[in-house]
Amino acid sequence: MNEDLKAQIQDEIKTHKVLVYGKGTKDAPRCGFTMETIAFFGQFGHPFEVIDVLEDMPKRQALTELTDWPTLPKVFIDGTFYGDTDILGPMHERGELQPLLDQAFQTPVR
Repeated sequence: MNEDLKAQIQDEIKTHKVLVYGKGTKDAPRCGFTMETIAFFGQFGHPFEVIDVLEDMPKRQALTELTDWPTLPKVFIDGTFYGDTDILGPMHERGELQPLLDQAFQTPVR
């Protein structure tokens, strides 16, 4: 993996408490899964960022290597990779996600 690209990704993850790497942007999602993830995080009342990696194949490949997760979107919360709404939805249903988000937003940005 390109070290500059790895550093850029790590910086993005550190800068945003909730970060979604997806296809499209928050205002203009370009796939149903990214749209679903945006709607999912919209319900919690915490800010989140969406970074479009649809046409950035080197970054998409670097993210796949970093996470060992082949598909988009890829969600990071407070620096930790969680997968996508297939993982986060059940976490929410079990009452595990809201406390995780609340804790993330109580801690200072790293």
